[in-house]
Amino acid sequence: MLLNSIDGLRVVFVGGKGGVGKTTVASSLAVAHALKGQRVLVVSTDPAHNLGHLWDREVGDAPERLIAFTDASDGLVDGMEIDPKATLERHLASVERMMRRMLPERMRPHAQRHLALAREAPGSFESAVLERVADAVALGIDEYDLVVFDTAPTGHTLRLLTLPAQLTTWTESLLKNRDRSERYSAAMRSIAGTSGADPAAEADAELRRTLIRRRDRFENLRKVVTDRSRTGFLVVFTPERMPVAETLELAESLKAIDVPLAALVANRRSPSDAGQLLKDRRDAEDSQVERVRLMLPDIPLSELPLMPGELVGHQALTDFARLLS
Repeated sequence: MLLNSIDGLRVVFVGGKGGVGKTTVASSLAVAHALKGQRVLVVSTDPAHNLGHLWDREVGDAPERLIAFTDASDGLVDGMEIDPKATLERHLASVERMMRRMLPERMRPHAQRHLALAREAPGSFESAVLERVADAVALGIDEYDLVVFDTAPTGHTLRLLTLPAQLTTWTESLLKNRDRSERYSAAMRSIAGTSGADPAAEADAELRRTLIRRRDRFENLRKVVTDRSRTGFLVVFTPERMPVAETLELAESLKAIDVPLAALVANRRSPSDAGQLLKDRRDAEDSQVERVRLMLPDIPLSELPLMPGELVGHQALTDFARLLS
């Protein structure tokens, strides 16, 4: 059922409360689709970055091959862990290069002080993550059959998903201000009778092009994230009171921002035939799973078992992925 609920989607976000097994489910989904012959990119947006630990190998800020099934399906899984600090440094370096071209020498020290403050400004890291999410979505749609995001815990992810619309609106406002400024400058040059190349006008034009690229990038991301024919959000929870409460709140929040909820996963279900302790726990879990079914009756809900030992390495993930089928 789980694979059927996201069949045909190009982008899947796997989210939920911290510690419920999002990384395991995201990676297993990726492997399951690779077993069907698809090219899959799995991306971690969680600052804690458990993807490399799960696969028992180094995973960096660019796609790296995690597994390839060359003997049968020709499917593969590539992985990457978004590094917001590196992304922010690259962005600030590009801004500094632009300022060196655009600003007179006397203004550069002041601008560099602003850049130094921007490194620690609230929202800077979220914007950097969003830049890389936009890159990964574009890359996934162009070069892969599916991109799966292993997201940060609920609050961080919701904030991230609201940013594309907010930043698009903010950039539109900046563009309108630049348009007014350019019209005023053009009028003043006409009154003054000046002609020829104007360094300030050229700088304004370059800034405007940069803002347009940024606006279009975030607008495209917003369209993809809210398109239920291409994108779905999968919520993972353990069948306990607190994770279930957060799952129901997350479902309401996703609905409010038009992000389609595609599936629910009750993870680490206790067995009912392994002694009285686990049977009692299973009975308590049943009531929580039923609560989710009653509150979200139209969303497919799958249950995954509690597994013995740790799920680490490509063989363990492949074995678990086969359960999803």
